[in-house]
Amino acid sequence: MNDTLLNIQSLCKAFDGIKALDEFSCSVGRGDVVGLIGPNGAGKTTLFNVLTGFLPDDSGVATFHGRTLLRKPPHAIARLGLARTFQNLRLIRRLTVLENVLLCFKGQPGEHLTNVFFRGRASAKRETENREAARSLLADVGLSEKADDLADNLSYGQQKLLSLACCLAGEAELLLLDEPVAGIAPEMAERILSIVQGLPAAGKTVVLIEHDLDAVSRICNRVIFMDAGTKVCEGTPQEVRSDPGVIEAYID
Repeated sequence: MNDTLLNIQSLCKAFDGIKALDEFSCSVGRGDVVGLIGPNGAGKTTLFNVLTGFLPDDSGVATFHGRTLLRKPPHAIARLGLARTFQNLRLIRRLTVLENVLLCFKGQPGEHLTNVFFRGRASAKRETENREAARSLLADVGLSEKADDLADNLSYGQQKLLSLACCLAGEAELLLLDEPVAGIAPEMAERILSIVQGLPAAGKTVVLIEHDLDAVSRICNRVIFMDAGTKVCEGTPQEVRSDPGVIEAYID
């Protein structure tokens, strides 16, 4: 059994009395690719928002490597080794593809003024290394030729690839991917699924929200079906697809 990386117990979040997360519990092991499925409004994105500091929880526990995630600012959670994508992507569209990736590396020399005056050579070396690493990431996701294009000029599918590359640039151990293949062309979806499928071999753990059951069944080793903020069922893709509640939600 994989070591537990993310542990969530009895997590609750309500908006004006409506429960978006209702005693939600799960654990994610190192190297897992876990799919979160469920109808719109099931609480999937709310879960991501609470775990990454964009929303406060009402009650419950969530730990990463045994350290609490709850009620920390997003930048502090990112430093712990957790990164996420958004449905609206949140790219800086007037910067180039390469610049978007460069912004996501940790420990930027330019973040500290003293580096400019007293560590110029070391800072320049680090910036060169970051640029080489960013170009390597863009090659890995198939965006090398777009490195100097504005992010705004990419197709929607290419922007999703760039968002994934930005996540990887932060060297996060746990990636939370919000609908990574929704609304894009099949060939682009295939590329993204292939990349995600290979992430455990690179030491990454993934939790993804997705409505495409075929995609989830292909790349996830475990699936959680949510509805009205609760976990309805959990298991292998085949086990979850056979659950009557899932059949009713997705097939009927």
